[in-house]
Amino acid sequence: MPSFDVVSEVNMVELHNAVDQANKEIGNRFDFKGSDARVELGDKTMTLYADDPFKLDQVYDVLVAKLGKRGVDVRCLDRDDVQKISGNKVRQEIRVKVGIESELAKRITRLIKDSKLKVQTSIQGDAVRVTGAKKDLLQETIALVKKSVDDVPLQFNNFRD
Repeated sequence: MPSFDVVSEVNMVELHNAVDQANKEIGNRFDFKGSDARVELGDKTMTLYADDPFKLDQVYDVLVAKLGKRGVDVRCLDRDDVQKISGNKVRQEIRVKVGIESELAKRITRLIKDSKLKVQTSIQGDAVRVTGAKKDLLQETIALVKKSVDDVPLQFNNFRD
C-alpha cells in the first residue's frame, strides 16, 4: 500500500556551515571590530552574543542571510528573549525546531480527515504517516498539506509504492 511521511527536518551540516560563515563575516566586518559579536552552535540551539541589542539584531540578520544561502529554512528557528549578561553585553538563545510537535501533527491529521480524501493518517513520534490505495490520492494529500500548512517547513519522505 503506497505511503509517505510528513516530517520537519533541518540539515544540520548546512546549519553548521552557515554558522561558520556568519562568524567569519562578523569577524571581518568593520562595524564589529573590537566587539564580542559571535554565534555559537549547540546541539539543537544557537546562542548569539553581541555588545548591545542593535548589534545583536545585525548578528541575527547576518545569520539569517547565511542560512538562506545555504538552503536552511528560517521558519525552523524559534527566538527567545534577549538577556543581559554583564554591562551592555547581551545574548539570545535560538532553538532549532526539528520534528513535528503533537499539536501540529493533530492539526495535519484533522486537515486530511476533513478533506474527505480516501487516505489514512497515523502519528508516529515526530512524523505523520499517510497511507492510501493510489499514488494520485497521496499526491493530492501532499498538495493539500503544502497549501494549508505554511508556518513550519515540512518535507515529505519515504514515498513508497
